[in-house]
Amino acid sequence: MAYVPLDPHPPKRLARFLLSYARRKYGDLQPAAAAANHTGVLIANGAIETVVEKRWRVLDPHLKWLAVQASAGAIGCSWCTDFGYYLGVQEGIDPAKVRDVPRWRDSDAYDEKERLVLEYAERATATPADVDEDLAARLAEHFDVEERVELAGWVALESYRSRFNAGLGLVSQGFSASCAVPA
Repeated sequence: MAYVPLDPHPPKRLARFLLSYARRKYGDLQPAAAAANHTGVLIANGAIETVVEKRWRVLDPHLKWLAVQASAGAIGCSWCTDFGYYLGVQEGIDPAKVRDVPRWRDSDAYDEKERLVLEYAERATATPADVDEDLAARLAEHFDVEERVELAGWVALESYRSRFNAGLGLVSQGFSASCAVPA
């Protein structure tokens, strides 16, 4: 249960306008409704997400998805994990990879580069972060500087999203229930 109102028609006109825009673009998302309780937070979230959508295109989209999903799982945000599961299916990611993110160490669904991204996402999400010189060197063998910076950005952004959602009591909206991923 959310710890803040999720009013689809917030009292402030700007919040109503921005929430309406978000709803048309993405559907009825609880994080947007929660952010609408504070116009500044809503505007900042929208600005971040808009820049990310337009300008963060260096990292392979499937690797980005793995990093985001692993970070959400490490934090334990059920909303982000659920929505991420849905996005993975919609983006055509191998169903075994979608299903196995929580147990990636024991799964044979991932190649070396994907495992490295999953490891990095978990270790960078930890509190305190646990990225050492060995991990940084292994990343440098597979990714150029711009890719590594964007990977760090995706993990940090998902940490923000997940902590925002979990901190406000947002839980799964049932997105993954609309997916048919084979067991």
